Amino acid sequence: MSSVATSHSNDGQAGSLPGPSRKQHINNQAAGGRARSRAQGSRDNLNGWAFAAPFLAFFLVFLVWPLLYGLYMSLTGKSLTGANDSMIGFANYAEALADADMWHSLGNTLYFTVISTVPLVIVALVMAALVNVGLPAQWLWRLSYFAPYLLASTVVSLFFTWMYNPQLGLINDSLAKIGLPKVGWLNDPGVAMWAIVIATLWWTVGFNFLLYLAAMQNIPAQHYEAASLDGAGAWRQFFSITLPQLAPTTVMIVLLQVLASLKIFDQVYQMTAGGPGGATRPVVQYIFETGFTGYRLGYSAAISYIFFGLIVAVSVIQFLITRRRSA
Repeated sequence: MSSVATSHSNDGQAGSLPGPSRKQHINNQAAGGRARSRAQGSRDNLNGWAFAAPFLAFFLVFLVWPLLYGLYMSLTGKSLTGANDSMIGFANYAEALADADMWHSLGNTLYFTVISTVPLVIVALVMAALVNVGLPAQWLWRLSYFAPYLLASTVVSLFFTWMYNPQLGLINDSLAKIGLPKVGWLNDPGVAMWAIVIATLWWTVGFNFLLYLAAMQNIPAQHYEAASLDGAGAWRQFFSITLPQLAPTTVMIVLLQVLASLKIFDQVYQMTAGGPGGATRPVVQYIFETGFTGYRLGYSAAISYIFFGLIVAVSVIQFLITRRRSA
């Protein structure tokens, strides 16, 4: 019995630690856990930076550096001829603000933005509503509406240039058959911009159409069922349910469309080259011509930053209006 008691006593003494030693052991374990957590966090951070490094390299090389260098270049008299690369301060900006051609090109850009954004939003909404009501062969309607958006700008411009041809074009030929006079679509200063808007509408409306259609299909069907039980017709449901539910999508489409229209260049340059008489020349084309035809890179950079400031201002105003409405 005494030997058994002695063994139990020895086991108990071996298995238990004094108070201070036990607390120190627990603290050591906690410190070791924190160290392992910090080491694991450091490894995770390194892995994250490793995955992000390729994107950050491209971002710095192809966006941040050109942005900073362009800002520096706008403060110089840099030219493709290398005649004067010295720092001239804000002289380019002062000249640009007094440049009538720059303001005319900027006015053309704003005019195109206004007259193109409205139909590109309304027509896309109508197209999406027609498809959403359950027309047969919906895949065919979606494909036919969206397919032009996949075409290159050169293809669209060449197609509409032939369509607008004063003598051989399909549009003027159709007008002549019904007894209407022919129109100089790309030669008349009062019509040329509208001709470009029509081409742009046919080409890009499919993207807005898909955004609207996706938003409409996410509206819960219970809303329409409840409205039908209350006696609301199709038009009442559209104006009381569909349009309010589409408000966030409409704001997004308007913002994207305004920004895209402000940057118009391709179809104008390919269809009219800014003519007739500069009636359709956008500010991006003026920047291009100033830098690469007039060889004034510093001055064209200054104009581009003025235009960049306008785009930022438009974006901020639209953001503030959207936030105020949502609040």
